[in-house]
Amino acid sequence: MKLNELFTDDDAVSPVIGVILMVAITVILAAVIATFVLGLGQQVSETAPRASFSTDYTDNSGDATKTDKLNFTHDGGDTIEAQFLTISSDTNFDPPGSTSSTDSTTFSETDAYGSSSQVSAGDSIGIASETNSDDFRSSTVRIVWSNGEGDSSATLTKWEGPDA
Repeated sequence: MKLNELFTDDDAVSPVIGVILMVAITVILAAVIATFVLGLGQQVSETAPRASFSTDYTDNSGDATKTDKLNFTHDGGDTIEAQFLTISSDTNFDPPGSTSSTDSTTFSETDAYGSSSQVSAGDSIGIASETNSDDFRSSTVRIVWSNGEGDSSATLTKWEGPDA
């Protein structure tokens, strides 16, 4: 191989490939700028947390003096602000620390976590059926996360009663 041939060889990338590369770079750059200008970058960062919850159901339907109980335990994943988590059901239940029944309550409204505003692995919260109510056995209970503005939400876990 002769060294002079390398300097005199004028083979290069064709002009068509050069134009295609320039157009691709321009389109990618325009998409990145448009994402930030239109505010789409903020929506991407507000995705639902990834967390795993387990359920433990205690069936006391045979005893008229006791209520059915359902415990949710955060098994792992992201730590979540308690104010963004809601327990909701299609029937009424008794939230922890409450004397009245409801079909929805946020974690921060209960005293289950004490002064902690974070729900992390190992934390547990329990709800009970209304006194002597069999509706709880046929209900569906969900833990729902929603962002602060309320425009985004996700069901993190769902429990269906044995008669649902």
